[in-house]
Amino acid sequence: MLVYLSRRESFNAAHQLWVPSWSEEKNFRMFGKCANKNFHGHNYELWVTLKGQPDPVTGFLMDAKVLAKLMREKVTDILDHSNMNMDPNFLPEGVLPTTENLVYYIWQELAPFLPENCQLHCVKLQETPKIYCEYFGE
Repeated sequence: MLVYLSRRESFNAAHQLWVPSWSEEKNFRMFGKCANKNFHGHNYELWVTLKGQPDPVTGFLMDAKVLAKLMREKVTDILDHSNMNMDPNFLPEGVLPTTENLVYYIWQELAPFLPENCQLHCVKLQETPKIYCEYFGE
């Protein structure tokens, strides 16, 4: 029996999308408001979905409270109320804090800490009510 377990957490963070080798005009043409010199913020919603076999004794794929704690410790407590360009986090230096990059690096932060009976299925990050990105480990 293969089941999927999802948990949602949220965080608020600022970022700037800016390529230093480009002109100001080109950065604003590409990134719009995201190129604002004084940064700008989003209210992010993070979904993490696991898949696997439930434990035969507890019936849990993973205790949802433990998953929530893991998500907070490894991701949301680090990013919440941060400037993702300037504050220490798990993004390598020079990697723009786009939603696309964030889902990949969030996956990398969480995957090593999951129980043996399950694995990550999807990391979904919603930046605005109209924009989200998903990563399936591929």
